[in-house]
Amino acid sequence: QVQLVESGGGSVQSGGSLRLSCAASVYTYSNYCMGWLRQAPGKEREGVAAFDSDGSTSYADSVKGRFIISQDNAQNTLYLQMNSLKPEDTAMYYCAADPPYGGSCPPVGDFGYWGQGTQVTVST
Repeated sequence: QVQLVESGGGSVQSGGSLRLSCAASVYTYSNYCMGWLRQAPGKEREGVAAFDSDGSTSYADSVKGRFIISQDNAQNTLYLQMNSLKPEDTAMYYCAADPPYGGSCPPVGDFGYWGQGTQVTVST
């Protein structure tokens, strides 16, 4: 069973930082590709960051150089460190997962399993 529980969202001023956490079940963490998505009101869902099957990371252009995805294997936890936050980063952030296909991870925007989400609000 896929279990993803996010935490760490909140309100911050522009330029501030937040760290999101995603606690996953052992099964999910060990067998699924994992990453972060976000969705702002009235906008399309956007893949933010993810790990590929070889452990490499990928980021949306809009967050490169500001966000860092990491993981703690001992805690089955995924993180998203968000620095230099901008008002346009305001969105509901979701931890997401999907099985690998042919040994590779699908694009994070196509991940089919989401947590409940955590709201991030960045004010000017």
